[in-house]
This record gives sequence, C-alpha cells and structure tokens, in this order.
Amino acid sequence: MASDLFRSGRLLVVAFEGWNDAGEAASGAVRALKDVLDVVAIADIDPEDYYDFQLNRPQAEFDDDGRRRLVWPSVTLFGPASDDGMPRSKPADDDLIGVSGTNHDNIYLLQGVEPSRGWRTFAAETIDQALTADITGVIILGSLLADVPHTRPISVHVSSENPEVREELGVERSTYEGPVGILSVIALAAEEAGIPTISLWASVPHYVHNAPSPKATLALLDKLEELVDVVIPRGDLLEEARAWEEGIDALAGDDDEMSGYIAQLERARDAVEAPEASGEAIAQEFERYLRKRDDEPPTEGPGPA
Repeated sequence: MASDLFRSGRLLVVAFEGWNDAGEAASGAVRALKDVLDVVAIADIDPEDYYDFQLNRPQAEFDDDGRRRLVWPSVTLFGPASDDGMPRSKPADDDLIGVSGTNHDNIYLLQGVEPSRGWRTFAAETIDQALTADITGVIILGSLLADVPHTRPISVHVSSENPEVREELGVERSTYEGPVGILSVIALAAEEAGIPTISLWASVPHYVHNAPSPKATLALLDKLEELVDVVIPRGDLLEEARAWEEGIDALAGDDDEMSGYIAQLERARDAVEAPEASGEAIAQEFERYLRKRDDEPPTEGPGPA
C-alpha cells in the first residue's frame, strides 16, 4: 500500500533526456503524462548557465506563422492549470483531461534536457521551485541499458534514500556506487531540503539502445500508477509497444546470433523469476521436508557388532 504522502500530496515527477534516459523511456513517460494532465508551464530554468551548446545545440525551426526561430535546450516546470490557463494555488476538482484517481489534479512535472554543467546550482534552483510550489514528494523517473530480453516484462526498480518512505512503500535503498546523472543530484538535494523522494528505473534491452522503447515507458507508467494511485490513459502506447516488440522479433528472426543471445537472456530471466528460485519457495520446500521427516517412522539402528 503506497503511503498517504504519495497518494495525496503534491508530487513532482522528474525526467531528463540524455544519460538517464535509455530508450527515451523516462522522458517518454513524462511526455505521456503532460499529454493527459491539465498542466501549463509555470517556470523555466534559464539554459545559459547550465548547458554547453556545442553538446546540446539549439534547434532551428519554423513557427506557425512561418518565421524561423531557435529552440534552446531547457528545463520546464509544469503545474496544474485553472480554467483561465494560469497556475492555481489549490487543486480543483473537475479540471480533468484524462487521468483519474485520488491525486490526479495534484501532479507537477519537470521535463527537459540533462544540463552540461553547474549541477549543484541547477539542483538548488530546481528544489527552490519545488518548495515554492509546495511540493511534498518527488518521483524520479530514469531508464538504463541492461542485459534483459525484450520479450519479457520490463522490470522497474523502485528505491528511496528516505527511511520512512522505504518502510511505508516496502521499497529498498539503492546499493549502487559509481557515476551518476542529474537525477541523483536532484534526489539528494530534495531529501536535504526535507522533500521525500522515490526513484523508478526501468531496464531497457541494451541491444536495441538506438530506438525509443515504448514498452519501457509503459512499465514506468504502470509503476507510477501503482504508487500514486492514479489511472493514466495509455493512448497509442500499447500499440506502439506491441509494434516495438514485433519489430525486434523480426530483426532477430533474420539474425541467428542475435536470436541465440536473446534466448540466453530469456533463460537467465526465467531462472531468476521461477517460483523455485524465490526465497519463499525455498522456505516452503524446507518446511515440507521437515514435516515429511517428522511423519516417517524412526529407522532401526545397527545391531551389536
């Protein structure tokens, strides 16, 4: 059972394009949320201090009037909108576009490109905006490449640095040590500011890293739905995920080496998830052994020599 905090508080869902976003799964989940939530942009972070524009170049495009403009890499905070299109100070009851549930009108989104520099200042500015919006909980979305098969359900690992959240949600503390992205910096900054945080990471098959993974996006939305107690319309994602899997099946069908490798990953995944591999199943088997031993008549010992 998810805690009251994440079922009824003001929640900020965070995802960034870039290093933390294998298969565009995390950024895709936030885009899907933005499409079905009644939210408007309430704050932008100035990109000038945080981006190396040789790494994240601005994009030239034409607007609706045919004028050329530049779109700079940026990060935007989206919040609930009132009927006049301005952010509201308190959630309303009926401004629902597609999401339903007890907390559908209390979700904020932070979306953008992972910054290139100034991470500590960037995180501090982000948390200041969260505090200004009275955010009570932060949900971090990320995705990583892993040795997993595309034919099995996408696993999503949930963790938290907050002891109370771990106890209430029954989740673990991450044991990872190594290089991190901006998500980890923001998560720790949020905890230091007194905002509880949970992290959701989807595992994306590494052998299809060049293509977006709608199946991983769906897995993140499923887990988010479970934790936040909302119902999120999936739109075209279900069909896109099916087409994604069928497309990889077709590629593997023409490549014996790839097909064999996927079969190997499937066997490894199935072995880990098999009932006989779980700790509970092992304990039950041991109990059956003890009962059987107790029910057997004692055997006679050897006679005198």
